[in-house]
Amino acid sequence: MTADPVHAELDRLSEEAAAQVIAWRRHLHRNPELSNREEGTARLVAGHLRQLGLDEVRTGIAGHGVVGVLRGTAAGGGRVAALRADTDALPVKDLCGTDFASRVVDADYPGGPFPVSHACGHDCHTAMLMGAATVLAGVRDRLPGTVLLVFQPAEEGPPVTETGGALAMVDAGAFADPVPTMAFGMHVTPYPKGYVGYRVGNQYGASVLVRITVTGRQVHGSTPWQGVDPMPAVGAVLTGIGQLYRQVSAFDPVTVTIGHVEDVGRFNIIGETVTLWGTVRCAVEGDMPAVRDRLRRLAEHSAAAYGATAEVEYLQPVPPVHNTGPWVAAALPTLRRVAGGERVTETGATLGYDDVSELVSRFGGLYVMLGVQDATLGENGLPVPEEGGRGLVTNHNPRFYADDDTLVTGVRLHAHVAYDHLAGTLLPAE
Repeated sequence: MTADPVHAELDRLSEEAAAQVIAWRRHLHRNPELSNREEGTARLVAGHLRQLGLDEVRTGIAGHGVVGVLRGTAAGGGRVAALRADTDALPVKDLCGTDFASRVVDADYPGGPFPVSHACGHDCHTAMLMGAATVLAGVRDRLPGTVLLVFQPAEEGPPVTETGGALAMVDAGAFADPVPTMAFGMHVTPYPKGYVGYRVGNQYGASVLVRITVTGRQVHGSTPWQGVDPMPAVGAVLTGIGQLYRQVSAFDPVTVTIGHVEDVGRFNIIGETVTLWGTVRCAVEGDMPAVRDRLRRLAEHSAAAYGATAEVEYLQPVPPVHNTGPWVAAALPTLRRVAGGERVTETGATLGYDDVSELVSRFGGLYVMLGVQDATLGENGLPVPEEGGRGLVTNHNPRFYADDDTLVTGVRLHAHVAYDHLAGTLLPAE
């Protein structure tokens, strides 16, 4: 319960917006766009923000980023709450089984053609923040500060020849005027519907994209001794990666994953190069230099053992999403008011990444999880499938799904967090 009548108004307006939020989410799900290609999504978002009569609607930021500026007219302390949603989709086939499943194929994207879907839930994030914009615009006269509504492209990472994402928006000056006094966002996840998960410390790990190019000497497949076959070196690298974990502390998880292997040749040609694409994740950012160094050494020496060479490149580094104790403590009353005390739970760390870390680390604030699946929490605090439900499906799986009726909780979270921060009740203790 709360004595502030604005909280009740935020809830009322959120319920009024719920049907539209679901409609937006389904439209976005049918029309997903890959990183740095979010033209239609940005157009939809900007059009809605303009209809709300915001003070500013800035577009074309770091590609297809959109920032709406809503300046409240109530007297206050001049605080600025940045609410962030990511807008891009994935090169993943849509098998979610709904009538609004994506059938989009991007034939022009580098490395494609790719089927495209919102298999990570960014359609939900975008729709929920659009709804929060509606709600907060409806109480402009009671907002004692400014809200930045940040719709960020390329969270999943742009093509390696392009720039994009949260850091690119920072570099483009998106947060220079006004400067946020906190940043907030959330990610839908396979937790029980309406549950909010939080963590003090690293919610997500540090990440970097790795490209390993192994080069031999091309030759006909019938005379391998006349060339240098890069494939055995690649096999040695892939096998050796499984032992890298033994070279860093066993108490802090790390992963090195090769997700894509790209060769140049055909069945009867020993090709010149093989390229490995992957990701390095570390629960503790301080472990990243050591893991990178060991992976580079493994690749270079394994290639040399077979007469080949290896070039290791690290691209698109992302720092961990770190929630500090004071910010979490300040936000917990708001989270519990919105979701209910029994539905706010502490979560474990993950090795996922999210470049919202670029905002939280600069401006303070926090990032939380929103449960959207048919689940309950087991005795160990981990989600288990609800009997008769759709099961638990992780993000990035083609069958990932999200419950539409839960989206209004995300709208309310954005709205309450922004208002409480502007009103001075959601601030870390000095």
